[in-house]
Amino acid sequence: MNMTPSFFAPHNALQNCVSHIMVVEAKMSNRLSGFCPFPPTPQHAIHFYPRDPVISRDRKGILHVLPPSVIIGPQVSQVNISMGIHHVIVSVAFLPGGMHRLLGMPMHELYDEAIDAALLLGRGIDDVNEQLQRGQTAVEMKTIVEDFLLKKLPYSAPMPWEGAMRAQLQRGLSIDEAASISCLSLRQYERRSKEMMGYSPKLFSRLFRFSSAYRLKERSPGLSWTDIAHASGYYDQMHLIRDFRAFTQVLPGELNRQILLAPALLQEHMRI
Repeated sequence: MNMTPSFFAPHNALQNCVSHIMVVEAKMSNRLSGFCPFPPTPQHAIHFYPRDPVISRDRKGILHVLPPSVIIGPQVSQVNISMGIHHVIVSVAFLPGGMHRLLGMPMHELYDEAIDAALLLGRGIDDVNEQLQRGQTAVEMKTIVEDFLLKKLPYSAPMPWEGAMRAQLQRGLSIDEAASISCLSLRQYERRSKEMMGYSPKLFSRLFRFSSAYRLKERSPGLSWTDIAHASGYYDQMHLIRDFRAFTQVLPGELNRQILLAPALLQEHMRI
């Protein structure tokens, strides 16, 4: 099944908050019977599902029919996704601190929860969902979402600690290095990270490293876990195993089996 996404750079006025907008469309002859693994990533996002509903299975095995638009904040647990016959996702990927600006609330309040976007963004998001249902092309859907964000996210320059969190994500800075460019003490930087990202800088770094390893495995299933550990910045394979247990509740071998059996791979093209 072809799940190749279209990626769009955001409007200039959104580039301090939004990394990109992604649109994926896939049509199947019948509903996929299996679930696709979706481990946590360090990226906050809003996912819009304007066609068939999506079903998720959480870490407790409980099934949820997802609403048309979902806010994904500081996720630290794997969920499993089942898609309908006509699957479309429009995903807004935020830079570190971007969703905090949009919602104006401490991100730790959304810790490991997928939230109906209408509960936090009001009636305007219902209009977006309706427009997306009528949308026909990826460009049209991207523009609908972008217009909504332009009304909700007035332009302002990033603060030093936002720049530090982005450098930690994009350039792999250590926590001490990130704190040093944030204009904050290490303790202040840790508090600010919990407020804006929902977790500590240390957990943020672990999650980024784990997500890099998992996405590399989806893209290159033939690579050994030792090679993936080294390529993703792990000191050794035992540290990789520890993180896989923490974020997926299974060992790498079991997650590899899930990847091989999955009807679709959801993160092989993902950009962080």
